[in-house]
Amino acid sequence: MKPVFLVGFMGSGKSTLGYAVSRKLNMSYIDLDIFIENRFRASIKELYNTRGEKQFRILEQNMLHEVGEFEDVIVSCGGGTPLYGDNMEYMKSRGTTVWLNASIEVLTARLCIPSAKAKRPLLANLTLPEMENYISKTLTERNKIYSQADIEFNADRLDDHSQIACATESLADIITHNTTFD
Repeated sequence: MKPVFLVGFMGSGKSTLGYAVSRKLNMSYIDLDIFIENRFRASIKELYNTRGEKQFRILEQNMLHEVGEFEDVIVSCGGGTPLYGDNMEYMKSRGTTVWLNASIEVLTARLCIPSAKAKRPLLANLTLPEMENYISKTLTERNKIYSQADIEFNADRLDDHSQIACATESLADIITHNTTFD
């Protein structure tokens, strides 16, 4: 099967559903951020800070093109990955793109948890109202690109094991019926 690329805002469930669906469909799973960190032996934050945004995005694009050549893989992309250059067009040409769409309220609830904030430097020092404003503003801009995905999947209900299992089953079924096998 051609690659499946999961796109969406931070906290939308790309890692959670990507891993679960890959197991369900007996596919490999790649978190693009972890792939990059392992390749360069540095955190995304370090790479971003030392190289600057433009050079980081070029590096990210190169790694996306590398994993885009794999078969039978689900790739969880960083929230900004589809926004740079022709990344969304590239992913659509190589496989199936799935937008995990979650509401502002759900994203805020997921991202305001201290452990989630700590992993995301852009959110670390924001108050709750500032975070809601940031998410709302950024989603408005990004949804124009995310909405180009082949499949849109509502990712609001991932609060417990039962909801994750249900979403995994549903997304696996959708992917199976909407992807190209060759």
